[in-house]
Amino acid sequence: MTNLRKQHQAEKSYIPSLKEIADARQRLDEEVRKTPLTSSHTFSELIGSKIFLKIESFQKTGSFKVRGAWSKLDSLTQEDCKKGVITASAGNHAQGVAFSAMKKKIPCKIIMPKSASPAKVAATRSYGADVILSGNTYDETWKIADSLSNKYGNIMIHAFDDPLVICGQGTIGLELMEDLQHFDKVYLPIGGGGLASGVAIAIKTKRPNVKIIGVESDQFPSMKESVKSGSLVTISGGFSIADGISVKAPGELTSKICSEYLDDIVTVDDTSIVETMFLLMEREKIVVEPAGAASLAYLLSHKNLNRQESAVSILSGGNVDMYLLGQIVAKGLMHMGRMLKIFIQLPDKPGALKTVVDKIAELSVNIVEVNHDRLSSNVAAGSAGVYLSLELEDEKHARKLLSFLTKEGIEFRISS
Repeated sequence: MTNLRKQHQAEKSYIPSLKEIADARQRLDEEVRKTPLTSSHTFSELIGSKIFLKIESFQKTGSFKVRGAWSKLDSLTQEDCKKGVITASAGNHAQGVAFSAMKKKIPCKIIMPKSASPAKVAATRSYGADVILSGNTYDETWKIADSLSNKYGNIMIHAFDDPLVICGQGTIGLELMEDLQHFDKVYLPIGGGGLASGVAIAIKTKRPNVKIIGVESDQFPSMKESVKSGSLVTISGGFSIADGISVKAPGELTSKICSEYLDDIVTVDDTSIVETMFLLMEREKIVVEPAGAASLAYLLSHKNLNRQESAVSILSGGNVDMYLLGQIVAKGLMHMGRMLKIFIQLPDKPGALKTVVDKIAELSVNIVEVNHDRLSSNVAAGSAGVYLSLELEDEKHARKLLSFLTKEGIEFRISS
C-alpha cells in the first residue's frame, strides 16, 4: 500500500475535535468570509417558529465548500504543494478547491464529468485550474482522479470524507454560536456528510442540547439508510434537481460522525425545494441552488416546530444554473397558483379573442403570453385554439377566474 493510501485509510477513522475546528477557523483568515446570519420574518410566520438563515450562498465561490477546501490545502507541506492537488467534482467542491489552489499558488487538476454544466466548468477554469472532462458520472470521475493521484503523486482532496475538510465546514457551527446566544435546532443539507459532520461536532461539543437535523433528497437518502443500517449503503437513486445532495453513498468517516452526533435525518422532495427557492428569491431576495434550499424546504413543508422554538436553516450554496433558475420561477408561480396556462377554442373570426381577453382583463388578470393554434388535430375546422399564460395574485384569484370563464360559457381546459 502506498503512503498516500495509508494516509487516506487513517483519515477515514479519525474524528476531529472542537479545538481542531477552532484551529481551522484561524486558518481561514480573510480569504474565506464569515457569512451573514439573518432572522427571517417571512419564514418565521410561514413555519410558526423563530427562523434564522445562515446564508452560505454569499460565501466566496458561492458555497460553503471553500471552507473545507481551504482548510485542507492550508495544511499541506511545501513538498505536498509542489506535487499539486487533484479532485473530482461536478460543481461546488471543484470551485472551492480551484479557488483555494489559485490563492495558494498550488498546481490544481479538477476532473469533472463530461455532462457537467458549462457554467460550472467555466467558473472552475476561471480560478486557474486544469479542468479535465472525463467520465459520465461522479463515481467514474472519482476513480479517474484517484488513478491520476496515485500515478503522478498529486494530493487528493476529498469532497467530504476528510478530517481537515470536515473541520473547515465545522467553522459554520462556530459562527452560529458566536452570532446567536440561543437556538434550539439546526437544519442542514446532507450529501456526502462533510457539512453535517463538522457543524454537529462544533455545536454538540459546546451546546449538547441543540438538535442537529440533516436533510437529504428523498431520491438519495444514502446517509439516512447508512446510519439506520449501521454500515455504508449505496442508493441507486432516481433524479433530483438538488445535484449537490444527490450522493449515492456517504463517506465512511462522515457516516460514523453523523451516526454519533446527529439527532435525526429526514428527506425532502423536489417540489418543496422549487417552492422554497422561489420564496427565497421573492421574499428574501436571496438566490440559492436546490441543495442550498433543502433544509428550509423541509421546514416549510412540515411546519413541525412550535412557537417557542428557534431554528437555524443553513442555505449551503447559491450556484444555480441560469436556465434552471428560469424554470424555478415559472414552476414556482404555477405551484403557488400564481401562473395558469389555459387552452380555449374560439370561432376563427375577427374579434373573438378580443372579447375573451376583455372579460379576463375585468378580473385584473395579467396575460403574459398568447399562442394561436389552428392546425392541431384537436382544433375543429373553422375554429382557433388559443393558449393563454396568465399571471394571478394567488389560488383564490385563480379559482375566481375559472368560475368566471365557466359562467360566461367560455370553453377552456387547464394545460398546466
